[in-house]
Order: sequence, then structure tokens, then C-alpha cells
Amino acid sequence: MTALSVNVNKVAWLRNARDGSRPDLCDMTRLIIDAGANGITIHPRPDQRHIRSQDVFDISAVVSAFDGVEFNIEGNPTAGPTEDGYPGFPQLIEAVQPDQCTLVPDAEHQLTSDHGWDLSEATAFDRVSSSIAKAHDLGIRVSLFIDPIPDQISRARDAGADRIELYTGPYADAAAKNGVESKEADEYWELYREAVTHAKEHDLGVNAGHDLNLYNLTRFCSIGSIDEVSIGHALIADALEVGLEVTVQRYLEALSNATLLGR
Repeated sequence: MTALSVNVNKVAWLRNARDGSRPDLCDMTRLIIDAGANGITIHPRPDQRHIRSQDVFDISAVVSAFDGVEFNIEGNPTAGPTEDGYPGFPQLIEAVQPDQCTLVPDAEHQLTSDHGWDLSEATAFDRVSSSIAKAHDLGIRVSLFIDPIPDQISRARDAGADRIELYTGPYADAAAKNGVESKEADEYWELYREAVTHAKEHDLGVNAGHDLNLYNLTRFCSIGSIDEVSIGHALIADALEVGLEVTVQRYLEALSNATLLGR
């Protein structure tokens, strides 16, 4: 079954709104893991608008206390130190050494990650290749945020990536606007299925993320061979209605149903 890694950025964002300690990020991380999540994801941005630098260390300590639960840190490998105390993404990775780092090409003040790497550009390819090599020296698995384009997926393999994370925004948009069973959504589903097949043929693991939710998750993951999904915004929003523990369990159920649907 596809693993569920819960992105806790929005928990930190809510805490930061009042500059206090509630909700407690470490307590919420423990609750999510106790509910059955397979991993925890964070994206510490230079502006520290949600995850702060100290959170990276605190959450790492929480996750490491659980057997079989992975810690995934997302970020742009070019994000360097800032005056407000952000040490730089490479520095955080080296200090914490998570199970996985996911390299994304987002700009410093970008609202959210909304496109994959363009590895046809030589500078980007070289930068990513160098970052992957450094992470591998630390024993860290590396995933690259990629659009469902076979050539880009092949270049991710050439750069040394262990996995790709497919940017699923276009599929989620089509499903939201036209219905999960619509022709438009099916066309995107087929595009992503072909991308997954191409990645597996090139010995790459496959993660996926962006705007996946309880409405579209089962259908999307019925593609099969998806190792992990990273979900944050939708899951935390659902938790406001039914509670965090129940929500995590519903997402796990959706992934289990995807396995059955894909048979």
C-alpha cells in the first residue's frame, strides 16, 4: 500500500498566527504517528512562515522515537542562510539527516510548490546533481519534485535521484472542476500512469503530492506503484471537521481502497 506522509506545515502556520505554542507541533506530530501515518513531512522555508528552524530539530527527535516512521524534509537546495536565523536548507539537511529530502524548485516567497524541476537547463541539472551527491554522502534518500514528463523523469534518474515526487496539481484541478470520473480527470490520470510506468522502468521510486485529498486520492493512487503520498493542507483542513486522528485514518483507508481498486 502507498505510504502516507503527513505534512505538518499548516499546524505550524496556525501556531505562528498567535506567536505562542498552541497547537503544539510535537504533540500533533505524535498524534499523527499514533493514528497510523507512515511518515512526517515538513518544508522549512527561508521566511519561516510556518516551520521554524528549531522545529526541524524538534520534529526530528519526535519521529526518531518511532520505529519505521520516516522523516521527509522538502526544500530548495539553493536556499541559503538568512538574517532572521534560517541556517540554509543544505545546512539543515546535514544537521538533521532525515530519511528523505525532497528537492523542490520553489522561489523564496512562493506561496506553495506549483511546478517541477526543469532539468533540461544545464545549471539546474548540475545544481541538483551536486545536491543529490551531498545528500547521498550523508545516507539520505533523495526525491525530486517533477512534472509528469518522461524526459524530465529520465533526467532525474541521470542526476542521481532515488525517487521523484510527481506534482499532482493538474490532476487535482481537473478532478475538482469536472469530477473525479470525468474525461478531463481521466486524461490526466492516464498521463500520470504513464509517468509512473516510465519512472519504474528507470528504477526510480515514485512519490506524489499537491492537492490530493479524500475526494481524489483513491482514484489517483489506483494507478499503482506509488510509494508515498505527501498530504498536508487538505488533511489538516479535514481535521478541523472530524479531528486529526479520524482524518489520518480516513486517508489511510483511502489508500487501502486504492490498492483494491487497482487490482
